[in-house]
Amino acid sequence: MLKKQVSDNQKTGAGASAPVCREEKKLKLELDGEKSARAIFLIAAVFSVIAVFSIVIYLLVASIPAFRDIGLFDFLFKSLWLPKHYFDYGRPASDSFGILPTIVSSIVVTLGAIVVGGLLGICTAVFMVYYCPKKLKGAYNQVINLLSGIPSVIYGFFGLVVIVPMLQGMFGVPVGRGVLAAVLVLSIMIMPTIASLSKNALEAVPAEYYEGALALGNTKAQAIFKVCVPAAKRGILSALILGVGRAVGETIAVSMVVGNTSNNFPTDLFMPVRTMTTHIVTEMGYSSGVQRDGLIATGFILLLFVLILNLVLTIVKREKTGGGSLFGRHKEVRREEGAVRMEGGSSAAEFHRCGIVQEVLKYACMVFAVFVIVALAAMVAFIVVMGVPNLTAEFLFTAGSSTNITILPMLVSTLLIIVMTLVIALPIGIAAAIYLNEYSKKGSKLVKFIRLFIDTLAGIPSIVFGLFGMIFFAKICGGRNLMAGSLTMVLIVLPTIVRSTEESLREVPDAMREGSLALGASKVRTIFKIVLPSALSGIVTSVILSIGRIVGESAALIYTAGAVAEMPKELYASPGMTFAVAMYRLTQTGRPGDMEKAYATAVVLLVIVVALNLLVSYLEKKIKRKTLGTNGPEKKRRLHAGAAHEAAAPADTAAEPSPVPAAEDANS
Repeated sequence: MLKKQVSDNQKTGAGASAPVCREEKKLKLELDGEKSARAIFLIAAVFSVIAVFSIVIYLLVASIPAFRDIGLFDFLFKSLWLPKHYFDYGRPASDSFGILPTIVSSIVVTLGAIVVGGLLGICTAVFMVYYCPKKLKGAYNQVINLLSGIPSVIYGFFGLVVIVPMLQGMFGVPVGRGVLAAVLVLSIMIMPTIASLSKNALEAVPAEYYEGALALGNTKAQAIFKVCVPAAKRGILSALILGVGRAVGETIAVSMVVGNTSNNFPTDLFMPVRTMTTHIVTEMGYSSGVQRDGLIATGFILLLFVLILNLVLTIVKREKTGGGSLFGRHKEVRREEGAVRMEGGSSAAEFHRCGIVQEVLKYACMVFAVFVIVALAAMVAFIVVMGVPNLTAEFLFTAGSSTNITILPMLVSTLLIIVMTLVIALPIGIAAAIYLNEYSKKGSKLVKFIRLFIDTLAGIPSIVFGLFGMIFFAKICGGRNLMAGSLTMVLIVLPTIVRSTEESLREVPDAMREGSLALGASKVRTIFKIVLPSALSGIVTSVILSIGRIVGESAALIYTAGAVAEMPKELYASPGMTFAVAMYRLTQTGRPGDMEKAYATAVVLLVIVVALNLLVSYLEKKIKRKTLGTNGPEKKRRLHAGAAHEAAAPADTAAEPSPVPAAEDANS
């Protein structure tokens, strides 16, 4: 439109007046600004691609010395990790660096967590969609959201002080830390992710499938487990793959309960072992030379695992959205001769057989759903009861020291990292979301490529971010300090900001954009005056979610921001310690009184998480009310028209009266 206006004005020739010339210059400036804005938004969107490539390349380069000195085959397939500077159960010390036991342990622990957590998550999703009373659905969703928002260090702490002693008492084993404890903790951690995504997949199944199965005489349980669940299998499979990614990349929670004994293969459920993530976090703090290179190489192998999982997930999603129904080609529910035929050709008459299995699954879903509530209540109640008495004035308000960890330095360090992270991540994330939603063409290969890398960035384990931050950001920032930690957290929270903002922008009605453009406003002006203010609630939600991620992060900050329990002296140039890092350190010191402080820190973390979840829930309800609207269609049309007129008005006419009444204009 701007180009056409400039061309029309140029056709006026020599008789053009001075105001017309000024208008041409103004239109040209707007056109140039439009191009510049588009370029900036594109660069922000491509930032995720650059970040992923940077992480992969830097870790690969840092791993080459280990592959060269140790040998790639020996590194991957030798079963002994034994640096010269320590002994392992009396065996002679020799520079041997094989990670096969850690790889096998990671696979075993992850598979166990997926079996238990996947069963819990899928059954919970079925309960939420088909069996949960309508009055309780909102509250139950809040429980799932709260479980997903609890920091991993709290899960690990609960496993350390409750699950490990429980296993020792139940099975009479001398050491409760081992494979089973890690599996149970990981199962509870990944369950909310699997449950939420499986719930979305089940809700996407057409209602006709369920109603048709009931109409043919099947029970509710048969309709659910013979028709609806198979129809949602692609979405459920995606949820399980994401659960595998979460489980294989978890660090702190697993390190607190798995035992951390190197060179042990998981031969029984109570065997203390070491996964790849715990292998890195256990030894990186004091490693050097070939040992340090081997740990970085372990992080690179872990990254390859995650990238492969993301590739598999992408393929599954592509198959899911590749046309046809949820069943795919030749796998849809077909009505033939009065029967519903499922995959494999089973008819409605066959649905009536073996109904006992479906009924058992029904009650299993109810039992597992109750277990989720009980688990959350037990964890919260235990931490509150044990932690509140330890919230003393000295612990809350004194400056603390390296031997006396207190809350105040944690609070200051956490706030500084939050501010710096959001100052950098918010503009990049919002600009990327604007490009993806406002400027990209539907079906663009570039957009698909960018979204793939955003998803990949979201799936990278935090310990890998920590390694990258240690070898890159810590070097350019002069060591481990709050600035290096903030830059690392930018990469971690960026996918959350992009996704949440993009979803909010998508909810803004197109009529508002079209009205603004029709009144002469440029696209950039429309975005900043109409679209972004309308999506403000979603952007605020992304900020809150990012704050929750920063508060709960530990593995990535240990090696970037440091673990110094003193008050930061030089703002971002000083090392610091956030709440989650402090809690992890308190459980590892063994000093008298530190475990009590860990309980108190857990209470503070829980309060923050609950407050953030309630705030997110409030904003989501507000967004829904705004999207659905409480006003009539005519009033909404007038409000949109008034907002568009305001955006299109030049700065010198902004004071002109709006065609919308004052009260309604304020509401808009």
